[in-house]
Amino acid sequence: MPKLKSRKAAAKRFHRTGSGKIMRRKAFKNHLLQHKGADRRARLSHKALVSEEDAPNVELMLPYL
Repeated sequence: MPKLKSRKAAAKRFHRTGSGKIMRRKAFKNHLLQHKGADRRARLSHKALVSEEDAPNVELMLPYL
C-alpha cells in the first residue's frame, strides 16, 4: 500500500491536540481590524475546535495528522 499524500492547504491550517481533537484558527482576524474592539480581537486570537461534523473530512485530508 503506497503512502498517502496530505493536502498541504489543510496541513497548514489544522493541528491535533494531545487528546486527539483537531484545532483550527478563527476567522475575521486578517484585516479591517481598526473597527473591531480589543476584546473581540483577543477572542478571535484563540484557537477553536473543529466541529464533530467537520472532523472526519479534515482527517481524510490529513491521513497522518
